[in-house]
Amino acid sequence: MQRRPAHRALAIAAALSLTATLAPAAASAAQTPPGRDRAAQAYADTTLESMTLEQKIGQLFILFAYGPDAETVDSRNTTLYGRPTASDIISEYEPGGFILFSARDNITDPTQVATLSNGLQDAAMEAGAGIPLLVSTDQEQGLVTRIGSPATLFPGNMALGAGRSTKDTRKAAAVTGQELLAMGIQQNNAPDADVNINPDNPVIGVRSFSSDPALVSQLTAAAVQGYQEDAGIVATAKHFPGHGDTDTDSHSGLPVITHTLEEWQQIDAPPFRAAIEAGVDSIMTAHIVVPALDDSGDPATLSHKIVTGQLREALGFDGVIVTDGLEMAAVRQKYGDGEVAVRAIEAGVDQLLLPAAPREAYAAIDDALDSGRLTEQRIDESVERILKMKYEQGVIKHPKVDVDKVMNTVGKNSSLRAAEKITDRTTTLVRNDDGALPVAVQGKTVLVTGYGEVTGRTLAAELTARGAEVTALPTGTAPSTALIAEATAAAAMSDVTVVLTNGVTATSRQKDLVAALDATGTHLVVAGVRNPYDINQLPEVDNFIATYSYAAPALASLAKVITGEITPQGALPVDIRTADGSGDILYPFGHGLGW
Repeated sequence: MQRRPAHRALAIAAALSLTATLAPAAASAAQTPPGRDRAAQAYADTTLESMTLEQKIGQLFILFAYGPDAETVDSRNTTLYGRPTASDIISEYEPGGFILFSARDNITDPTQVATLSNGLQDAAMEAGAGIPLLVSTDQEQGLVTRIGSPATLFPGNMALGAGRSTKDTRKAAAVTGQELLAMGIQQNNAPDADVNINPDNPVIGVRSFSSDPALVSQLTAAAVQGYQEDAGIVATAKHFPGHGDTDTDSHSGLPVITHTLEEWQQIDAPPFRAAIEAGVDSIMTAHIVVPALDDSGDPATLSHKIVTGQLREALGFDGVIVTDGLEMAAVRQKYGDGEVAVRAIEAGVDQLLLPAAPREAYAAIDDALDSGRLTEQRIDESVERILKMKYEQGVIKHPKVDVDKVMNTVGKNSSLRAAEKITDRTTTLVRNDDGALPVAVQGKTVLVTGYGEVTGRTLAAELTARGAEVTALPTGTAPSTALIAEATAAAAMSDVTVVLTNGVTATSRQKDLVAALDATGTHLVVAGVRNPYDINQLPEVDNFIATYSYAAPALASLAKVITGEITPQGALPVDIRTADGSGDILYPFGHGLGW
């Protein structure tokens, strides 16, 4: 067996210790009223009887299309589906769901999103089966945010972990879910239920609430309740069986999780148990290999032992299981795109998200049914779950929204105030040697540099509003020698310099930038606007603030902490270990300074 590095073994031991000492609060399971449950079952039974086999296959798929409305002609759609518009794709394939992305030209503003959602529903209800779509997106908040301002923004999971409040977490989910529903989006692929015990995790990181399984469990349950009970949309806990201990991004490679069965049961499984106890409608699988659960080398998404054996049988989940995106590299390494779709259904999955080759995937399932490899009974099991979930969450009765009323809900003042207050409780002061913070900026020259064009400008605007004369000089995550020199010269002429870091590593040029700025003698303020782990690469700085996010509310709170307008209240939701690989703890879970 491959030996773990000392720091990895210690991180796992710490997570196990926290599990033993901090039992998660019991989540109150959301009970579906008996009458509604019977009505949902009756709807599913009646609808299944009237559907053709091809229509049932369609319900298994969650597709996407390029374009801002259902009638936009885009050659990329034709290449992928053989049809030019979203409306044509829905008519042809009759999918059960559709997912929206900003990167695929689906999202410009809330009213446009609502119009698009309605157009997609029109196409679905005009198709053969006439079943409304489940429209979804990934509005995790923080690092993964598909819909920006004027929607209400929150700083994301790890910031909420720093705030330690189930009430705040539930409120953030409720507001997010209510706004999505107003735009015609009935499912959010959130919350992330992964326990991030690996600081080098390139794909989860601050998307996780914490490295503590108990805290992740508590906040996952709160988020599920916020989305489903308060907002009335489908929540999707992800990424089962747990994506928190990897240094490989499953979008580009196939991660292997080396936890033992006992470690998995104590570290990775608890948040999913908590989500199930809270009544979560949907759970998303991960494209990761977990040899302790299945030694075949297949990713969890394609593993019957994991999807059915662990999630269905051991954890008792009877809701809808959805794959992570099937266009991701991790799930496509061993098998072709059609075979992947069939194996996912064989594993026990209900919904196939974003197949890389949809025509091939549909045909493969058809062929598997023709050969007897798959049965119609097996397809019916998944379609029944999908139909019941749609009915229970109101998708069948209310598939469309009133476009004229969208902005009555999205970005309303009470939601923005809630986001501000919640975020103010998350910002964490990790280091403050010699009382370097707070610092008055009224009437002073301030340089804002480091990560982010928009990020830097947003913080600059916040400090300008507090009476500073601000210059913004973004240098990105890999500043050139020329940019470092320019920033250093500007810092030497400034009373205060704020440098924003994002993903500092041992070889990062950001280290050179921070060292050069510090050497100028300027009053230097250092803030990590993504990973709190950046501080272990910056031993020479006098102060460090962790925001866990570069969303606008996080930067507003950062400005308040820098200037002393608020006292930092956040506590680290992870251990920060030294950078030498020894596993020694530099700043422990729960650490956080005030004034």
